[in-house]
Amino acid sequence: MNEVARFSVEYTRFLDSKGEVQQELPAFTHNVQELIKLYQQMMLTRLFDYKAVALQRTGMLNTYASILGQEAISVGIGASMQSKDILCPFYRDYAAQLMRGVKMSEILNFWKGNEWGNYFSECPLDFPICIPIATQLLQATGVATAFKIRKQARIVVSTCGDGATSEGDFYEALNIAGAWQLPIVFVIDNNQWAISVPRKHQTHAQTLAQKAIAAGIHGEQVDGNDLIAMKFVMDRAIAKARNGEGPSLIEALSYRLSDHTTADDASRYRREEELQQAWQEEPLRRLRNYLIKEGSWSDEAEKNFKKECQQMIEVAVNDYFSLAKPAVTDMFDYHYAELPQDLIEQRIEAEALLMLNKELASG
Repeated sequence: MNEVARFSVEYTRFLDSKGEVQQELPAFTHNVQELIKLYQQMMLTRLFDYKAVALQRTGMLNTYASILGQEAISVGIGASMQSKDILCPFYRDYAAQLMRGVKMSEILNFWKGNEWGNYFSECPLDFPICIPIATQLLQATGVATAFKIRKQARIVVSTCGDGATSEGDFYEALNIAGAWQLPIVFVIDNNQWAISVPRKHQTHAQTLAQKAIAAGIHGEQVDGNDLIAMKFVMDRAIAKARNGEGPSLIEALSYRLSDHTTADDASRYRREEELQQAWQEEPLRRLRNYLIKEGSWSDEAEKNFKKECQQMIEVAVNDYFSLAKPAVTDMFDYHYAELPQDLIEQRIEAEALLMLNKELASG
């Protein structure tokens, strides 16, 4: 029997869970101020995330999906992309979105159910947050196809969770990206849980990164709690795509420290010991320890920056509260270019019901 092919999956990590250096650091880490800015972005994202959950718990926001524990993945993505590139995100990409110009108030507006939360004033070409699982990956291949046809030095980054890798759309997106050698980077946020389904029950594959092999594209793993490693592999994959050398799939290993959404209770299906162990691996603690050991950060600097973050978040929340309430007809008007007849009828009924309620309230 002859062997016709052999494959391997690389794994990248620079900092261990205690912030200790495991191998020679990449060149970008020599700019300590830039590294501090990336740490600060993780901190801002986490504090914004805490605020969003608090707003939901007090009835001022609808169901919300937390990014807690996965900040390094998103910051690494945002730090590696150029403004001319396109992000097709799933629902845990707030750090990358903020770095690309999306406002906190716009993210909050999205989770309130306002259609204007899908429009990003500072980066209107980026795609809205995608709730359906894996559909954004196929949309991203469409954008990447346009870039290739136009011979533009632009790339697309599209993200998904580990659960999305069990969807047909995931495989179809990888297959077309490989067949057409599209300028795209797929990132799997492997936070170990697809709602209540653990990673081990989703697939028998040893890694999720190896799913790239069947599509003929490069796949690799990275410690998604190591911001330095995350940016390193993203820089490399994006440069490859931009230079016409084809797509990549990056499996970023992390852990969802929160419930799946605020409508979930993860204590029903995962052990407390597992969660506590995951907190020892989380990304902010890791990079903070490294920066403190290098003499580049301190408890005082942390305290002062947290105050700055809280001020920025409060301004954003006030902006969110000041936005006009969406019209009830928005749910129809932003669905189709031309409404089908059944929805035209429903729109008329909704308007009539709204008028009736106003009349009853006034009198």
